[in-house]
Order: sequence, then structure tokens, then C-alpha cells
Amino acid sequence: MIRVGNQNLITDVPGIKVGNIHDDKVRSGVTVIKPDDPAVASVDVRGGGPGTRETEALNSDCLVDVVHAITLSGGSAYGLDAAGGVMAYLAQEKIGFQLGDAIIPIVPSAILFDLLNGGDKKWGTQSPYSTLGFQAASQCKKEFMLGNHGAGFGAVAGGIKGGLGSASFVYDDGPEEITIGAIAAVNSMGSVTMPDSPVMWAAAFEQNRELGGQPRPDSSGTINLDFTFELPVGKNTTIVTVATDAVLTKSQARRVAIMAQDGFARSIRPVHSPFDGDSVFVISTGKRNLSDPAAALAKLGMLAADCVARAIARGVFEADDLGDFQSYRSRYGHLLSEK
Repeated sequence: MIRVGNQNLITDVPGIKVGNIHDDKVRSGVTVIKPDDPAVASVDVRGGGPGTRETEALNSDCLVDVVHAITLSGGSAYGLDAAGGVMAYLAQEKIGFQLGDAIIPIVPSAILFDLLNGGDKKWGTQSPYSTLGFQAASQCKKEFMLGNHGAGFGAVAGGIKGGLGSASFVYDDGPEEITIGAIAAVNSMGSVTMPDSPVMWAAAFEQNRELGGQPRPDSSGTINLDFTFELPVGKNTTIVTVATDAVLTKSQARRVAIMAQDGFARSIRPVHSPFDGDSVFVISTGKRNLSDPAAALAKLGMLAADCVARAIARGVFEADDLGDFQSYRSRYGHLLSEK
């Protein structure tokens, strides 16, 4: 049996907390995903213009086998400073690898481009992201808000307001009950809706009216598959973290990350373009054993992709208007089902 988690958030995974912070003036923010204990992790990067930190350490042939947090940030390359702020907070709390007198937290991160969203980016010689990262890490908890929060605060998705989304599943795997969840900061070049339509590409994956009761495509004809955009593209990249309590090795976590990327293709078009930095982190808290190292892993990866698609769609659905950017609900809310 498969069901949505109690909160329908990544924090339905036991031992996972999330911290969000944003700066209204800058129109940007940071999201921190923090396991209670060091967690096995991997990553898969598909976009042609990624901005990342510490991703090489997650390769299965590298020494580091766990992480202490994952950081998702706005700010393009400036946003990579956020991970330093997260490290500072974790070190203050004595969280990290202890090497002699040194404490070294491992905090992989990815960033999205939100520098052209109308916020004040004239911050001088030091960006605000280190401070934002520290603040987000200090506020990690089980409950958090979606839409205009954290790394999704200043995001734009295919011309409408993007945002922070999350979704979860709980399912039976033999004697174990496995939980998997995803969190997404959605700032895609591609659109999450079908052309000239309120219907989200991810509509078929909606659970419990989490997307407002999506209308169905018009059955009178075929879907228009054309897509046009203007260059230079200034609003791009969707960054995701998937968490599960299933026991995974780094190699298995990498396979789940690869499969989870299918959730991007189910919810955004086009995706993984030369202009996007689409990346998926996977973290395992290692509390529940999979019934089979291959078949059960395949199911976990399948549900990861479904969670990612739903999280991406929810990030846009839950967003509010910001500046000149209209939200999905402002534009299409009157067309959603009232049942």
C-alpha cells in the first residue's frame, strides 16, 4: 500500500528537518535539509549550467561517506556562500567530522539563478548568503512553509512565479514501512503547465488535491508541443533533495538520484537544458532495510521520481505573486475544480 505522508513533506522521513530563510529586499533565500545524524548521500546533475559545491565528494569512489546537511540556495554562484554559513552553524554545534581539534561539517550544495527578479542585488563586497545559510541552519524543524520561502522565494518557473515545494510517500516493503520525500526549489526555464493551458504536466501524479484538483487536458485535440523562449534566459534551474529512511549505500543512493530525475521530465518542459543547472541530491537516514537490493531499489527510485514531480508542481502551485511575477493560482485558480 502506498499513501501520502502525514504532512506531505520531506520531513515525513524520520530524522529529517528543514530550515528556510529569505531576504525580502534581495528577493532570494536559502533552504537547508538537515538529518539528525550523518546520512549517506549521493547526487545526480543533469542541467547544462549547474552551480554546485562538494558534489565530487559524493562519488562512490571518494572517502567521504556521509553528509551533515544539504543546502539549496538562490543567488547563482554567490549563493554557494550559503553552505559556508551552514558549516559555521554546524561547527558551532559540534556537528561534523572531528579531526584533531578541527570540526569539518560536510555540506554539499546547489544554487539557482534569481539575480534578475527585481530584487536589490547591490550587496557590495560580501553577499548575504553566508548569513542566510547560518540562519536557515539554525531554524531547522519538522514543519515548514511552501511557495515563497527559502530557496524558492525569488524563483520563477517558465514565466510564472516559482517556489519551494515538497511531497512524500509512505509504503510497505515486506515487513518494513519505507518513507520517501522530496523538496524542490523550482526556478525552471521550462514551463510546468501545458501550452496555453492551466493543466500542469504533473497533473496525473496529483495526490489528495495537493495541486488544487487539476483540470484535465482538453480531449478535443492534441497538445501543442511547441515551446518558445527569449534569450538570454535569466530564470533557470530546479534543485531538489530526496530523503528516505531506507538503508542505502552511496551507489544505491546515486541510482535513486538518477531515477528521481525522471520527476523533472514529468513536471517541466523543456528540462535539463543548456541553461538549467538541474540537480538532485539523495540522502538516506538508514533506518529501514529494503527487502531486495534490486527490485526494492527500483520501486524506491520510481516513487522518488513521483515525489519529485509532485514537489516541483507544488512549489509552483503554492507560490504567491512577487513583484511583476504572477502566481499560478492568480492566473489559473478560477479554473481549478471546486469539487
